[in-house]
Amino acid sequence: MALWVDKHRPRELSKLDYHKEQAQHLINLSQQGDFPHLMFYGPSGAGKKTRIMCLLRELYGTGVERLRNETMTFTTPSNRKIEIMTVGSNYHLEVNPSDAGIHDRVVVVDLVKHVAQTHQLDPTGQREFKVIVLSEVDELTKDAQHALRRTMEKYVATCRIILCVNSTSRVIPAIRSRCLGIRVAAPTIDEIVGILSATCKKESLTLPNELAVQIAHKSERNLRRAILMVEACKVQQCPFTSNQSIADLDWQVFLKETANQIILEQSPAKLEKVRERLYELLSQGVPPDVIFKGLVENLVRNCDITIKAETVKLACLYEHRMQQGNKHIFHLEAFVANFMAVYKKFMNDALMLDEF
Repeated sequence: MALWVDKHRPRELSKLDYHKEQAQHLINLSQQGDFPHLMFYGPSGAGKKTRIMCLLRELYGTGVERLRNETMTFTTPSNRKIEIMTVGSNYHLEVNPSDAGIHDRVVVVDLVKHVAQTHQLDPTGQREFKVIVLSEVDELTKDAQHALRRTMEKYVATCRIILCVNSTSRVIPAIRSRCLGIRVAAPTIDEIVGILSATCKKESLTLPNELAVQIAHKSERNLRRAILMVEACKVQQCPFTSNQSIADLDWQVFLKETANQIILEQSPAKLEKVRERLYELLSQGVPPDVIFKGLVENLVRNCDITIKAETVKLACLYEHRMQQGNKHIFHLEAFVANFMAVYKKFMNDALMLDEF
């Protein structure tokens, strides 16, 4: 069975539940003869990918929903083979080039070249060009982004590129200037409550308004997470009740326990165990910036007010370094080690003051 978040995902722009004026602008854009490169940006769970798929359906019809998974192989200059999973139809291709790590430049160039040089299989398609959807473009290296900029210009006659990013600050100006930017803001609490109630109604369930508001706040206005939380609550207890408990996500509980272990003991042995826990989170697909944010929030909540400012200063330093580098675990571990040193010094100083 499909998850509710996929089962009840809108398929047409006219059926979107919020940002309806923006949806109408996208419908008008799809009907124009000149279709530009696009860049959808906004927080995670705001509905960027849903709007992209609805726009593709508006451009090409129901053919874009007949998806197939393929594994494409790319060769680096050092003759290393890289396999990347893609999802696509006869009209478009969706890929996350940042999965290739430091070799993302090769993936970007070869992929766009391959798609742009392949003609439409269906000559009755509404457009003469194909579309490539690139996810997490803000995670690409600067070399890959510059290569993407050159490729966008070269194959503009047969290919259009739709970028999906969380933050435009990490996308080079040369790419931003070549795309029409479309900001997808996170839905409001009231909009999330309405969508949750409508989703439960489709499943023949009644969702108390108090519970819906709690879920909307706990999801931090992430609609995808909110719908998943409602489905988890349904598995936990059905029918719903107003005072029903909302379970935390597993990775959030794991991260909170990790922060507690850092507070309890500061030693090389504990640092090694914390490193293993951070590796576990990364291997399970939790984004490094999400791990960093959650770790800092839990540490600041549990430490004394006199070292909160220094903790935030350390977090800013190592989070910035993490964005510049490729090995996220190095910077996460460096932050934890420095926080341990600061916290242990604070505890020793406090102990000495107590003795006097």
